[in-house]
Amino acid sequence: MNLYLREPILYKKIEEFPCQRTEPHLETLLCYELNPAQSRSIEPLKELFPGKLLFTAQRAEDTEQGEFALPAGHYFLTQCRYETVLNQDEWLDMAIEQQKDGLWERNKLGNLLYVRFLYEDGAFVTQLFRTII
Repeated sequence: MNLYLREPILYKKIEEFPCQRTEPHLETLLCYELNPAQSRSIEPLKELFPGKLLFTAQRAEDTEQGEFALPAGHYFLTQCRYETVLNQDEWLDMAIEQQKDGLWERNKLGNLLYVRFLYEDGAFVTQLFRTII
């Protein structure tokens, strides 16, 4: 779906992604810089996706102290609600399908992939954001 995020969501950098998500209140954001050729392919190679990890961050409690952000802007959004957090293989498949759908709909997608993990309404949610240029 298309989403216009009106305000940035601020985060603080952490060193690594918490693999075991036992604390539902922790919201995490990963940001990847996609390979330009793969980011425009209708059939990207999974082994070259998602590209270079730029940062890993958790939601900033104090919005004034956030070092990193999911910036305000126009995004192509895909999300999945499930009883557990999706693993990297699962959300990579979702990101590739998102790209195929976005390109099929003739959207020009940016080279950054934001992967957001949160807990909402009794379920773990994985959201994928790609800017629409």
